[in-house]
Amino acid sequence: MRLVLTRDERIGVELDGGMIDVSAAFADIRYRTSADRMPRVMAVLHERRTDLERMAANGAPSAMPALQAPVPRPPKLIAAFGNYREGAERERQTQDMFLESPDSVIGSGDSVVLPNHPASIFHHEAELALVIGQRAKDLPTDERALAALAGYTCAIDVSARGLGRIGPSRIGKSFDTFTPLGPAIVTIDEIPDPQNLHVTLAVNGEPRQDYSTRDMEYSVVEILAYISSFMTLVPGDVIMCGTNHQGLGALQDGDQVTMMIEDVGTLSVAVRDPQRRAWPRGIDQDMADRQRAVGVS
Repeated sequence: MRLVLTRDERIGVELDGGMIDVSAAFADIRYRTSADRMPRVMAVLHERRTDLERMAANGAPSAMPALQAPVPRPPKLIAAFGNYREGAERERQTQDMFLESPDSVIGSGDSVVLPNHPASIFHHEAELALVIGQRAKDLPTDERALAALAGYTCAIDVSARGLGRIGPSRIGKSFDTFTPLGPAIVTIDEIPDPQNLHVTLAVNGEPRQDYSTRDMEYSVVEILAYISSFMTLVPGDVIMCGTNHQGLGALQDGDQVTMMIEDVGTLSVAVRDPQRRAWPRGIDQDMADRQRAVGVS
């Protein structure tokens, strides 16, 4: 099942290229603001699966309307540090994660706006993202951890390089508009093996990132176990699984960015830069080489 959220706040199931409105299945959910709504929907998604399937089977899809991010403001937005072997034969790096601003989230069809900060470059990072469906702490490092998930979605982790302290700072990932998510949450039953997904990203039609989640240093279940050992996960939390840095490149004014994850979806955004700065186009090979060399003896 593929769950979407429209710009006018309707909840839908994507079917045959269109959408069936299933908002009625969640009409009893009370929430203070629209930001509270989708985390509460995630909490009851599994138990209302039968109702959703019935509504989808009996309904006729309408044309797909404009969508927003399926979780417009996650309670927590968590990102894995690196987490890919970069295609190199090397030991796994020490596992690490960090928090980003939930206010950085936008949806497919929105625009990434580059801020007036002296970044050395702005990079795209295509990532598999996990959406939490139930409260969880100290999850096991096996398939049982997947029961905590509502599903999977696409994410682009936009990164402003060269800001903050050298090395530890990740402040350049939390600007408004820097985390495109969506377009749909794909329930876990639709993805039998999250460690065997093809991920691509193109800018203006030019292929850039192209990798498989098989290259992860730490698997989805290991990510869930690790982060839940530090903090309690709650419905609506989003966890980005890291990226393979081979194929990163600059983002600049006027770019059209499209990422795809096999069986998960296609996420597209535009880029705006009021300063109209320019960087070399194409793949940032220096970044690719540096990341591949990490941990290689």
